[in-house]
Amino acid sequence: MVAAAVLGSGVAFLDGTVVNAALPAISRDLHAGLADLQWVLTAYLLTLGSLLVVGGSLGDLFGRRRIFIIGLIGFGITSILSGAAPSIETLIAARALQGVAAALLVPGSLAIISSSFRREDRGAAIGAWSGLAGVTTALGPFLGGWLIDSVSWRLVFLINPPIVVITVILAYRHIPETRDMSASRHVDVLGGTVLAVGLAGVVYALIEGPANGWSPVTVLLGVVGVVALGSFFIVERRSPSPMVPLEIFRSRQFSGANAVTFVVYGALGAMTFLLVVHLQTDMGYSALAAGASLIPFTVLMLAFSSRMGALAQRIGPRLPMTIGPIVVGIGMVLLGRTQPGTSYWTTTFPAVIVLGAGLTITVAPLTAAVLAAVADRHAGIGSAINNAVSRIAGLLAVAVLPAAAGLAGAGGSLDLVHGFARAMNIAGVLAVLGGAIAWFTIRKAAPVESVPSATPIACQDPGLRRVAAA
Repeated sequence: MVAAAVLGSGVAFLDGTVVNAALPAISRDLHAGLADLQWVLTAYLLTLGSLLVVGGSLGDLFGRRRIFIIGLIGFGITSILSGAAPSIETLIAARALQGVAAALLVPGSLAIISSSFRREDRGAAIGAWSGLAGVTTALGPFLGGWLIDSVSWRLVFLINPPIVVITVILAYRHIPETRDMSASRHVDVLGGTVLAVGLAGVVYALIEGPANGWSPVTVLLGVVGVVALGSFFIVERRSPSPMVPLEIFRSRQFSGANAVTFVVYGALGAMTFLLVVHLQTDMGYSALAAGASLIPFTVLMLAFSSRMGALAQRIGPRLPMTIGPIVVGIGMVLLGRTQPGTSYWTTTFPAVIVLGAGLTITVAPLTAAVLAAVADRHAGIGSAINNAVSRIAGLLAVAVLPAAAGLAGAGGSLDLVHGFARAMNIAGVLAVLGGAIAWFTIRKAAPVESVPSATPIACQDPGLRRVAAA
C-alpha cells in the first residue's frame, strides 16, 4: 500500500523537479526565453495547486483509490503529450493538463495512508511516505540530467508512463477503497475555477510584467487575478459545500502548519528552479552533473525521514518544525556561495548537506502535524489543502523571486551570475520565517482525537472485494 502511494505521489513530485534540469535544453531546442521557462514550471504548478483541493474532495466523495487511479492514467497520457510537444506553447499547455491529472492523484496518496493506518502507526508511515516522496523530488534533477545528456530532454516526461502502469497495478491489487461517507454530494467547481483564475492572472502578471513590460493587458490580468483571489473567500463562505471549508483553519495548528509549508516550500521551489540552471548556464556543469549535485540531499532524506516521523510522534512536531526550517535557511544562504570559479566540494556540497538535514528534520513532522489537526474523515481535504499550499508557494516563488532578486537580464535572459547569492539569501530568510511561525503556532505535543477511521467500502465487484479485504 505504502509503495503504491509513494510511487503515485512520487511521480508527480518527480515531475515537479525533473524538468528543472531540462530547462536549458528546452530553451535551446524550442527557442524559449526566461518567461517561457518559468511557464513550463508554473503551468504545471498552477493547475496542480488550484485543483488539489478539488481532487481531495473528489476522493472523499467517490473513493480515494478510484480517483487516485484516474489521476495516474491521466498523468501518463499528459506525460506523453509533453514529451512529444513540437513547440514551447504546446509544451506549456500539456504541462497545464499534467497538473490537472496530478491534482487527482497527489491528495489521494496521503489520504490513503492516513485512513488505512492506526493512529499510533501513522507517524512512521507518514515519515516513510514523506521521506520517499522527498527523495523522488530531490532525485528529479539527477535523473533528468542523465536522461538529457544521454538522449533528450523529452525523456524526462516519457519515463512516467511505465511508472504509472506499475503503480496502477499495485493500487488495484493492494489499496482498499475508502471514502468519507458523510461527504456532501456537491463538488465546489466554482471555488476551484475562481482560485485557478485568480492564480493564473496574478502569476501571468508577475512573470510577463518583469520579462516583457507592464502592458495594459498584463496589468488588467493581474488586477483580475487579485480580484478573483479576493472573491474566492467570499465564494467559499457562501457555498453550501465549499472546496475549502474555512472553519478548518480555526485550528491554530492546522493554520500554522500550512503557513510553515507556504514559506518553506516557496523557498525550496525557488532554490530548485535556480540552482540547476545556474550550475549549467553559469558554471559549465553538464545536466547530469548539475542534477547529481543534490544526491547528498537525497541520501539524507531516504535515511532519516522515517525516523524523524516516529520521533515527532513521540515528542510532538513543534521542536523539529522550529529547528528544521532554520537549518534549511542556513543551507540556502550557504548555497549562495556557489559562483563561477568555486569548487563544488567547498561550496555547494556543504550547503546541500545542511539543506538536506533541515528538510529531513522538517518534512515528516510537518506532514504529521497537518493530519493530526484534522479528523480522520477529513484526511483527504486536509492533505489536499496542505499539498495545494506547497504547490502554490512554489508557483509564486518561481514567478516572484527572479524579479525580486533582480535576475532578469537583457532580452529576457536569466542573470544568475550577479543575483544568485541575493536570491538564495531571500529564500533563506523565508525558510527561517517558517521556523518562527512553527514555534508560535504548533503544539508541543501532537493532538490526538478520538475519531473513527474511514472504513473500506463493500464492493459488488469480486476483485475489489479482495482488495478491500487485503
